[in-house]
Amino acid sequence: MVSPRLIAKIESEEPTLRLAVLIDADNAQAAVIDGLLAEIARYGEATVKRIYGDFTAPTSASWKKVLQTYAIKPIQQFAYTTGKNATDSTMIIDAMDLLYTRNFDGFCLITSDSDFTGLAVRLREEGITVLGFGEQKTPQAFRNACHKFIFTEVLRPQIDNGKVESKQTAIQNESEAQHKPNTTTKPIKFPKKFVLKALEQSTDDTGWANLGTFGSYLTKLQPDFDSRLFGYKKLSDLVKDKRDIFDVEKRRSPGSEQNVLYIRANQKV
Repeated sequence: MVSPRLIAKIESEEPTLRLAVLIDADNAQAAVIDGLLAEIARYGEATVKRIYGDFTAPTSASWKKVLQTYAIKPIQQFAYTTGKNATDSTMIIDAMDLLYTRNFDGFCLITSDSDFTGLAVRLREEGITVLGFGEQKTPQAFRNACHKFIFTEVLRPQIDNGKVESKQTAIQNESEAQHKPNTTTKPIKFPKKFVLKALEQSTDDTGWANLGTFGSYLTKLQPDFDSRLFGYKKLSDLVKDKRDIFDVEKRRSPGSEQNVLYIRANQKV
């Protein structure tokens, strides 16, 4: 079940969660750091930012260029032996140590590695909000273990010709391959059947659903659902555009001057 604190954050304008941001340098790309931290700021304050890896290895060169800029604390972990990932164990142990301080409302796990599924489940058992960030190759088990999972592909800034543009020119020059669009990623088909089922479960007795309630239910059913995967910055933009699926109506919120969006399934569907 989605944490009430996370729902409150999504529905409000001010960050409410104290977050520990833990980055697996072996399974995350420095190219998305700008969008990543901006996305995390939507949910709360990153009171701890740590990254785990072997920073003596050439593969971590791009991360070394941004650590100081973004005040990310590196946790050096040498590889004990070839083929074994000591980074994972260090990150998991550190996460548990941070958990028992009781200073955090949520954890942001930046990795595409399924080995962190157990950690996400354990954090949830403690009533802690878990936000996952990873590439589309991330196994479903880890995605579903998080309250909310965000694909890092949607966090990369885009320019008109479709190539990814990073503010960190040095990273772009050194890690050009990481910045190119992932041509091996299959296009995602809009899950019409799933969305309509979620809408049906979100509606009131009149057949209409508050957009916030609908969005929360989508995340409960599928933590990695994101309107940006289908070309829409916000869920409200998606439902307004897909008039063949949704009927949309604006209503004045009781005791407020704000308008609230309500939706229902198009009567022709």
